[in-house]
Amino acid sequence: MQETIEILSVDLLDQHRPLVERLRALARSLKLEFGWHYLLDLTWIISRLGDVQGKRIMDAGAGTGVLQWYLAEEGAQVLSVDRISRADLPLRFRRRFRVKGLRRQDLAGIGEAVLRSLDTPGRLARLICDLPALAKRRGAAGSVTIYHQDLCSLVDIPSESLDAVVAVSALEHNNPEELALVVVELLRVLKPGGLLLATLGAARDRDWFHEPSQGWCYTEASLCKIFNLPIDTPTNYSHYNELIAALRECAELRDNLASFYFRSGDNGMPWGKWDPQYQPVGVCKVKR
Repeated sequence: MQETIEILSVDLLDQHRPLVERLRALARSLKLEFGWHYLLDLTWIISRLGDVQGKRIMDAGAGTGVLQWYLAEEGAQVLSVDRISRADLPLRFRRRFRVKGLRRQDLAGIGEAVLRSLDTPGRLARLICDLPALAKRRGAAGSVTIYHQDLCSLVDIPSESLDAVVAVSALEHNNPEELALVVVELLRVLKPGGLLLATLGAARDRDWFHEPSQGWCYTEASLCKIFNLPIDTPTNYSHYNELIAALRECAELRDNLASFYFRSGDNGMPWGKWDPQYQPVGVCKVKR
């Protein structure tokens, strides 16, 4: 696999149409919504991963996002890492996938989760309907292991133990100094030859901070430095202007904004007004 820095083109949607539709169906079934550019990020990462059957893959900054569940369906053993606790992971994920905590505190047991769910109005009836599915759950070929930890310090993960690390628009929430430390730690846990595939925000001339989404946007030079890539790494940053122009004209992304964008100004598309201020960029790094 060639190392690269690639601003993500909207052409990815048509180039990987069956995958896009599968991701949409999976998200709907799990009651998830996509970040405004996430279908670009996901198709780029998945297309570069190739066959994941039996591979150990970290989803860095995973939250409850769709990528970990897709990879589990494809047979991967997913290590789902986030600094926000998911100990109370909703039952809809547990009834469909083999999910466990890396440590006891990382995921509450089914019994505890059931008791906590009863505090929510209307949940009892739904829970009764769910019980048969919970009893015979876990149809996916792979599994998801929940790990509540900061990416700077993956103390419970042995060095050179993972086949790949993926990160969907998560690493950009670190400032440049912190991001460099995160990348070192992610590379530590990768096996030689393993892939680090991350999407972040792209900046044309200088690094800058997008306040509403609390995310950094990085220049080509900064990404080369942070990910320790050669200065001649293939990149399409020279097409920055035309790529963001095409993004701003993308009706498919514009017309399918997630509902949460319309409820707040503190996100990547404040108050649901389609006006992309940055564009996603993918970084492919190979562990040497």
